[in-house]
Amino acid sequence: MSQIPTLDITRFDSDRDAFVAELGAAYREWGFAGIRNHGIPQAEIDAAYDVFKAFFALPEDTKRQYLLPGSGGARGYTAFGVETAKDSKHFDLKEFWHIGREIPEGSKYRDVMPANLWPTEVAGFREHGYNLYSKLDQLGARVLSALALHIGLPENYFVDKTDSGNSILRPIHYPPITADDIPNVRAGAHEDINLITLLVGASAAGLEVKSKQGEWVPFTSSADTIVVNIGDMLQRLTNHVYPSTTHRVVNPPGDLARQPRYSVPFFLHPNPDFLIDVLPSTVTADNPSRYPEPITAQGYLEERLREIKLK
Repeated sequence: MSQIPTLDITRFDSDRDAFVAELGAAYREWGFAGIRNHGIPQAEIDAAYDVFKAFFALPEDTKRQYLLPGSGGARGYTAFGVETAKDSKHFDLKEFWHIGREIPEGSKYRDVMPANLWPTEVAGFREHGYNLYSKLDQLGARVLSALALHIGLPENYFVDKTDSGNSILRPIHYPPITADDIPNVRAGAHEDINLITLLVGASAAGLEVKSKQGEWVPFTSSADTIVVNIGDMLQRLTNHVYPSTTHRVVNPPGDLARQPRYSVPFFLHPNPDFLIDVLPSTVTADNPSRYPEPITAQGYLEERLREIKLK
């Protein structure tokens, strides 16, 4: 079975044309790639994981103080048993927290990008959590620059379209599974909503990616690799040149199911008022436009959040 590629992003500086070609080819085929030598120190990743694990270890009543009813889980805590993959009958086996972009109070986006919540019970949560947010935001910008070049756009095409993006860092806790033969899985088969997702922590087994041939391909990366995949917004913008690939997190076998699992995806979004309209360069005789009507990033996000039971 062919493997999802892992690429060294330092080659974007040292061997740009070849790197862009290889990265673009990986995304056209898989919608997924591993990125190594990403420049985020392991100590900073570990520090963020430590505070996230400390939060999830708090009593249930304490965590629930950070629920924001009616917010669609945009900030703060989302409890176990809420999120449900689109078209799934069973909720995912996870709880999570959302960190969003820090923006000025007077920002024109404040009505759709609320202020962050920070748990006072965990020292360093804000410091380490937002540091990881910022580092992944910068890494995502580099990946988008390479993808822009691959489809004939200027390298800086996405810069002013994502500089106030409604991006989310989502620390996830999958608790130990204590019952056998349950219909739920840790994360049901789904596609991501955003432009690209950067996943810190795919080194634990469980992530599976659906190939174009319909096979589920396990993707367990090495610890120094961040997994980056295409989301539905970029699929729509590029007229499916870059596919948003279905993926899931399956329950591990036997005693491994009794262990908790943690992962931290960063969902990179465009600015809320960015108009997702098919790029003319991606429309050809063989690939006519699939989306005659454009939609704003915020409008698309709200539509999808309703589908997965977060709104």
